[in-house]
Amino acid sequence: MFYFDHHLEIGLGLTIFGVGIIFLGMVFLFDKGLLAVGNILFLAGLSLIIGFERTFRFFFQRYKLKSTALFFGGILLVLIGWPVIGMLIECYGFFLLFGGFIPIVINFLRRLPIIGSILLLPGIRQITDKLSDSRSMV
Repeated sequence: MFYFDHHLEIGLGLTIFGVGIIFLGMVFLFDKGLLAVGNILFLAGLSLIIGFERTFRFFFQRYKLKSTALFFGGILLVLIGWPVIGMLIECYGFFLLFGGFIPIVINFLRRLPIIGSILLLPGIRQITDKLSDSRSMV
C-alpha cells in the first residue's frame, strides 16, 4: 500500500484538477480564464508533488531552457489574451519538457484493466510501441 503525505495528496489533486480545467477551457472554445486557472493549478500541483526546489531545477536545466521558454511563453500568451496561439506553443513546450515520460506513462497505462486491454490491441499497440521507442531514443 502506498503512503501519501498531505503535500503529495494536495499536489496530486491540484494537478488533476488543473488538467481538467485546462481541458474544460479548450472545450469552451479556449476560454482564457479557465486556461489561466488550469495552468496555475497544474504548476502549483507539480510543485507540491515533487517540491519547489526540484520543480525549479527541472524547468531550468541548461538543455531544457528552450522547452521551458516555450511552455512559460505559452502560458504568458494565454494570460495576455491570445489563448489559441498560447495553448499551441504551450503544448509544444509541454511535449518537449515531459516527452521523456511518455514510455513510462504508456507502460503504466498498459497495466490498467480497461485501458490496458485497449492499448494492447494490434493497431494501437504498434502506435504506442513507436511512441515509446522514439521518445526513449531522445
